Amino acid sequence: MNKADIVDKVHGVLGTTKADAERAVETVIDSVVSGLKSGEEVSIAGLGIFATKARPAREGRNPRTGETIHIAASRTAKFRAAKALKDAVK
Repeated sequence: MNKADIVDKVHGVLGTTKADAERAVETVIDSVVSGLKSGEEVSIAGLGIFATKARPAREGRNPRTGETIHIAASRTAKFRAAKALKDAVK
């Protein structure tokens, strides 16, 4: 399933135009992204929690040359599934 499939489902449920359904899906995605950018946790009941995790700087190796390289600190998105989602997938 991709974004277009989700837009089609929202369109079917709401009974509005496809453009309105696409704006609704875009708004949800943009809200999650902006919340994560500002460092907040985004919790969606029945789905899960989106959060950011800090990765410290570390040393790594170039697999081609074996040379040691420095990998900078960064933040990454992480997702914890809700119990309802876990139970539905079982």
